[in-house]
Amino acid sequence: METSASRHILEIITHINSVNGNIPLHRRESKKSYTFSGLPFNRQLAIWDHIWLTENNFRLRLHAFFFLERHLKQEEELREMWPVIVCWQDQIDDWGLCDALAKIYTKILEVMPDKVYAQLQHWNSDPNLWKRRQSLVSLLYYSRTKKQYLTFTQISSLITPLLPDKEYYVQKGLGWTLRELHNVYPAQALTYLEQHLKQVSSIAFTIAIEKMDTAQKNRLKALRK
Repeated sequence: METSASRHILEIITHINSVNGNIPLHRRESKKSYTFSGLPFNRQLAIWDHIWLTENNFRLRLHAFFFLERHLKQEEELREMWPVIVCWQDQIDDWGLCDALAKIYTKILEVMPDKVYAQLQHWNSDPNLWKRRQSLVSLLYYSRTKKQYLTFTQISSLITPLLPDKEYYVQKGLGWTLRELHNVYPAQALTYLEQHLKQVSSIAFTIAIEKMDTAQKNRLKALRK
């Protein structure tokens, strides 16, 4: 990278390595103004993109996520970040950063549904377990944070192929998505769950029903037996 960008990257690394504490502390520290904080969004994004792609360090990548998190309200910035950060998923090897990216991807999904959904379809059958998890969790993330949703069919068509998936973290993501699907499409999600009770793993089933009322939970548990 050019000399000025390298200087900015060193500034980031020096600051973050000086922070000793938990994630809430790092979140607070992420609001620090750097010497490049006044640059246009795309130039700041390029700096954080370089950090994410070249520094195999959880805390540094976490701060890259914090940067994105502060830019979720402007549609133009969401559109601008997608072609840059779509490949960030390639570096994921843990659930924490996977789900952090899901928070970003799901917001971009609202403004670029066709393009992002096509990527989620591609990840849905990827050999990499974190891409398969991402193909589910990004669909709804926490549904209360979204203003627009994909159709029930679009969402369920990515859930169904992964019902038999053997990976624990994929099943956790599947249960999460079924739970949020019930928040958005309660009647259709309940019918879907009833129709696939034998295919839904115990891991996913437990998460899928955790927010339902007691009577509904008990009925589904009885059906499952």
